[in-house]
Amino acid sequence: MLITVPAETKVAESRVALTPEGARTLIADGHEVWVQSGAGSGSAFTDDEYARAGATLVDVAAAWSGELVLKVKEPTPEEYSHLTDNTLFTFLHLAANEPLGKALIEAGTTALSYDTVQLEDGSLPLLAPMSAVAGTMAPLVGAYHLLSSQGGRGILLGGVPGAAPGRVTVIGAGVAGTHAVAQAFALGAAVTVIDLSQSRLASIKDAFGDGVTTVVSTPDAIAEAVAQSDLVIGAVLLPGRPAPKVVTHAMVEAMRPGAVVVDIAIDQGGCFEDSRPTTHQDPVYTVAGVQFYCVANMPGAVGATATAALTTATLPYVRELASGVEQAMERNPALAKGLNVAGRKLRHPAVAQALSALPAEV
Repeated sequence: MLITVPAETKVAESRVALTPEGARTLIADGHEVWVQSGAGSGSAFTDDEYARAGATLVDVAAAWSGELVLKVKEPTPEEYSHLTDNTLFTFLHLAANEPLGKALIEAGTTALSYDTVQLEDGSLPLLAPMSAVAGTMAPLVGAYHLLSSQGGRGILLGGVPGAAPGRVTVIGAGVAGTHAVAQAFALGAAVTVIDLSQSRLASIKDAFGDGVTTVVSTPDAIAEAVAQSDLVIGAVLLPGRPAPKVVTHAMVEAMRPGAVVVDIAIDQGGCFEDSRPTTHQDPVYTVAGVQFYCVANMPGAVGATATAALTTATLPYVRELASGVEQAMERNPALAKGLNVAGRKLRHPAVAQALSALPAEV
């Protein structure tokens, strides 16, 4: 099979969908690999490394022409013209992106999304590494924007002798939320985590003891914690569905001026009523005196780390798809759940429900 890798075009996106070592593995399997020139530069992989691995360096048109196209982020509107009736494997986050859903359907693309590949236990093996990266980053970027020089409250999250630590609330105790809790705890903040699942909260309590406050999620509990926080991290995820809006505008208005919000769920529409996507080049905006950080590709800021984590997880699935897309999905139920679009129709139930105006067959 011809497997191709375009360069990412999302603003400040530094990841790449295949490492030179991954290309070498696929070529050893008997496949042909084409990589767009410069695609790996943001992750510190040179064109020479891909060439030495046996890959062919190509232009953008050729990089979209493979039987199987590998990307990291969803196609941007500027890339819609490259879509065709091949197979695309990438993060789509389609439930919050009707224009992309329409473009994939019109192009006849068979589109599988990393974020809906789901194991029998409900876990998301291809989303998990990027959730871990984003969760770990969230307290760090939040701490930076809390600095007075960045328009924040002038709070040092860890505090110092004679000054109390900053207060951090993490909403959602999945992979991203758990990593956010761990990083905020390591920084010395006073951390509260809110989730519907008592078993997840129990796991966090086991890990951090009295160093983290655990709260069962209700609107009142969220409102109370948000009002007292210097930094609020939203990490709520429903696979294949838009993120629920768990923090209202009124809750944000009750926060202290200069507080910071980091919405990890922004790829799925965000879990704050006031969230809208931002970029690494212009990451924050202000609502009611509160800074919102809603960068839709947070792991793109740490391309080398994020690419290593992502491609370690995706390569086994890529190898399966390369042996035959239909056969791979028949053999692997988790991979089959990654199918979002095929035969010019939406094929994932949750995505079809979210994008009800588009044709579907589930």
